[in-house]
Amino acid sequence: MKKSLKTILFLTFLSLMFSCNDKKEHEKEIIQNPPNIIYVLTDDLGYGDIGTFNSNGKIKTPNIDQLAADGIKFTDAHTSSAVCTPTRYGILTGRYNWRSPLKNGVLTGVSKALIPNSRTTVASLLKKQGYETGFIGKWHLGWDWALKQGDSVGGTGWNADDYDNIDFSKPIKNGPKELGFTYSYGHSGSLDMAPYVYVQNGMPTVIPDSVTVNKGKYSWWREGPTGSDFVHEDVTPNFFKKSFSYIEQKAKSDKPFFLYLALPSPHTPILPTEEWQGKSGLNPYADFMMQIDHYMGQLLQTVEEEGIAENTVIIFTSDNGCSPQANYKVLAEKGHNPSAIYRGHKADIFEGGHRVPFIVKWPKHIKPNSSSDKTICTTDLLATVAELTNTELKDSECEDSYSMVPLFSSESVTNYSREATVHHSINGSFAIRKGKWKMIFCPDSGGWSDPKPNSELAKTLPKYQLYNLEEDPEEANNLFKANPEIAKELNSLMVSTIENGRSTEGEYQQNDAPMNGKVWKEIERFSLLNKK
Repeated sequence: MKKSLKTILFLTFLSLMFSCNDKKEHEKEIIQNPPNIIYVLTDDLGYGDIGTFNSNGKIKTPNIDQLAADGIKFTDAHTSSAVCTPTRYGILTGRYNWRSPLKNGVLTGVSKALIPNSRTTVASLLKKQGYETGFIGKWHLGWDWALKQGDSVGGTGWNADDYDNIDFSKPIKNGPKELGFTYSYGHSGSLDMAPYVYVQNGMPTVIPDSVTVNKGKYSWWREGPTGSDFVHEDVTPNFFKKSFSYIEQKAKSDKPFFLYLALPSPHTPILPTEEWQGKSGLNPYADFMMQIDHYMGQLLQTVEEEGIAENTVIIFTSDNGCSPQANYKVLAEKGHNPSAIYRGHKADIFEGGHRVPFIVKWPKHIKPNSSSDKTICTTDLLATVAELTNTELKDSECEDSYSMVPLFSSESVTNYSREATVHHSINGSFAIRKGKWKMIFCPDSGGWSDPKPNSELAKTLPKYQLYNLEEDPEEANNLFKANPEIAKELNSLMVSTIENGRSTEGEYQQNDAPMNGKVWKEIERFSLLNKK
């Protein structure tokens, strides 16, 4: 017997009502019992370096694979930049890095603070919501060293004598503490960038008493002052062990905690400890990856042993694609590609530059063995924690951040609101992604792979690139000339994203002027295309 229309409508109403009530109860429960949050950011780890993301991969990562099996893996996750400093800016601020004064490239170990103290960060937001907030690892967002004289370090940080004016006996300013972290321990730049000094809660742990340098093929680091407690080979293990202690300590507190563990590895110097050397049968980079996986297993075990696993959100990802320093040629000979099926690597505008593994485990609210093919970005953390803590955001916060919470359950996935995602390369080149279409606003890689910017080959290519990633994930077939309407639509979307100062809904926001009074040349490409 067929149901009447009234009966169908009534049942639909009841279903929606109970669904809404369940959602409200779910939200209320999260607010009453806010989760701990652990964000593990690796450095230069490729999409294809984790087994669960690359069935053809040759590096064994059982602990990270298990993390994915216990939660949700995102197969279309992207960093906001193809290099480290800008991506880290986006993670903490929820704002695209190119809106900051840094329009291309990265900072060094002596650069001044990039994020002003007035800007909301993940840490400052959570601190206001009663969280303990900890940073451990590689900062690479600039901070202001104390100086012996004047107001300038006296160099850019790329030369061995650029550190002579730093006074390591005094505290730094405008670092993690001023941006909301109640505890911080780490170093200023990449592990191959001097000075090699730990800074804890704003104070250098020792005054450097030696100068070190390494010129090995994989293990190299630049010459510079080094603290007696700073041993390059031990930095990654040290950061993990510090994290274990932090978790053990905070697990005993009544307050929830946020830990931002920013690893300096597997970025150069590639330094697997003795017990891991040769374990992969591939090369030192793969050995280093296996070591990271091992310590991730210990971190997960620590969370379990402290009895906080059920309501702890653990996020694992990378700051960009794998670096060519990993030696793609040697790895390829052994059957491994750190970029999996994707084109390019670190620094590039191609997928290999910014598509990264992204895993979230939260047993209380995420079903095991979940997977999502929705496009997400590392800028999405701030809006996510805002929703988890029921924090209302201002128009001047989270300009490019979309909460990932709806994606944690298949029942709420339609509430995820990201329309498009902007990608950025080391030289400041742009791309925009909407659905299956990706438009690149340069003829080349925008980075380190071929065709390199300003190369003879690049000069012969179309000025723009358009790819259908569903049919062509390798970005081999440029469809720009064949699809002028799609190119025009994506160009207009890119222009509005820049000009509005935001990609989320809200009032217009001002983009920051480039550093040192430079001209932001990269945006000229959009106006040129509009004239065609």
